[in-house]
Amino acid sequence: MKTLFFLLIIFPISILASFKATIVDFNTMKPISSAKIIDKNKIYYSDTNGTFSIDNSVNSIHIKAYGYRPYSFETNITSTLLKLKPIKINALYLTFWGASNNSKTLKRIIKLIKETEVNAVIVDVKNEYGSTSFYTSFEQANNYGAHKNRTNRNIQKFIKNMKKNNIYTIARIVTFKDELQASNNPEYALKRDSNGSIWRNHDNMAWVDPFDTRSHDYTISIAEEAAKVGFDEINFDYIRFPAKSGLRFSKKNTQENRVEAIETFLDTAKHRLEPYGVFISVDTYGNILWSTEDDNNIGQVLESLANHSDYIAPMLYPSGFAAGSFYFDYPASHPYAVIYRSVNNIKDKINLSRVRPWLQYFKDYNKKHLPYEKFEVQEQIRATKQLNTNGWMMWSPSSKYHKSYLIK
Repeated sequence: MKTLFFLLIIFPISILASFKATIVDFNTMKPISSAKIIDKNKIYYSDTNGTFSIDNSVNSIHIKAYGYRPYSFETNITSTLLKLKPIKINALYLTFWGASNNSKTLKRIIKLIKETEVNAVIVDVKNEYGSTSFYTSFEQANNYGAHKNRTNRNIQKFIKNMKKNNIYTIARIVTFKDELQASNNPEYALKRDSNGSIWRNHDNMAWVDPFDTRSHDYTISIAEEAAKVGFDEINFDYIRFPAKSGLRFSKKNTQENRVEAIETFLDTAKHRLEPYGVFISVDTYGNILWSTEDDNNIGQVLESLANHSDYIAPMLYPSGFAAGSFYFDYPASHPYAVIYRSVNNIKDKINLSRVRPWLQYFKDYNKKHLPYEKFEVQEQIRATKQLNTNGWMMWSPSSKYHKSYLIK
């Protein structure tokens, strides 16, 4: 009798150990295929009917689908129809100092979001110096003093405020440019090949070696901290080799090795960030969209990056293109054409719903010093809308924006 009683308890549990549901668009109710369903141990995909079935051995499940907000649920829910909300990200960059809960900059941006088509913010979680904007549980960075200049003393309050206002949050993580990490780890800081001293670029910032996986683990650990507190997306910036010759690396500095190093970083990041259900985006040079076979000596190849991340964020600032580009003597005078032609050039390489360009919201820095005002800003936005990209991200170094430039 004891054996029979044991079997009667175990058997019903095994029958119930599955969960089946259908994923649909919140607005159209049409099924979403190829959505990624993530539990603690496995990844599943929805079929052409939007349906999936999973082992119900965990409580919390995350769903990711391009063009939709991240979605999480508990497997004890009664509904088996899961509605994902579509979103095109229209984001404003929020400076390291503006990300304080009490900053006037943050308050102005939240007000802009309520009154314009903006619906997202990009926040510096790890900046170029290596400082983190909030106190993390990553002891290595804390031991270097990464948290000492933090601007947000209550990141949970910040995220809660963002979610209350339905704001999509992007954590900008500067990757291989990192003064703090490099100066505390000279054994894998990039060095001058001539004398072995630590190399620093024009703004006196050191870099870590992209070939060294210790630099990968460090940055991804900080990205995990951002995912844990509730950011929707991790945006890796400076995810490249420096555009500088005469440096000493731990591997031979060939294109094949450079591209492989970036892919290794992204694969590791994806593996470690997957359990949190966050998207991963990567920033690229604008001219990567015009490259055919080379990596511009920095390890960035469009197809490679697209295969190892969710979204591509090319920095298509018109001021960043040299005279003669697009057959224009002065590309900064043609904001619409620069964005449209660049993005349109890659439509056969990647679905444009996975492309979200950085746009220029600052004065042209070339000899004409053209102001970038309402016309120039809206012309860039117009190009992204015509090409149906995943929206745009606006870069203002001061995080000062005008409502009339961003009106619906």
